[in-house]
Amino acid sequence: MSGARSRDPGLRNIGPKSSAWLRQVGLHTREDLAAAGPVDAYMRVRRAGFRPSMNLLYALEGALQDCHWQEIPDARRQQLVGEAQAAIAGLPDPRRPAAGPVTTTRHDEDVDGGAQDWPDAPDGD
Repeated sequence: MSGARSRDPGLRNIGPKSSAWLRQVGLHTREDLAAAGPVDAYMRVRRAGFRPSMNLLYALEGALQDCHWQEIPDARRQQLVGEAQAAIAGLPDPRRPAAGPVTTTRHDEDVDGGAQDWPDAPDGD
């Protein structure tokens, strides 16, 4: 497997469901997670349509710090939550459609009721 990155067998605090979410958003290795950071990784999972709790955010930080997620200091947890909430506030409201209003275009027939003559149409001879 030349050129392929090795996949980590597992990260601390990351169970099978969270691991599957991370893979689905393109985070396959510890290096991928470290490059993204815990808040960006958490937001990728949310934007993908999954519904992670804040425990995933703490678990991601714990995986990067190689400690149990409950050992993350309260000050760091508050910082992570604040960053995540700021990022969540920038997401579109899931209850509102992202598209604009639907408009209808009406095409009226020619004034005399017939089809218009096209300049490139062949003569009926």
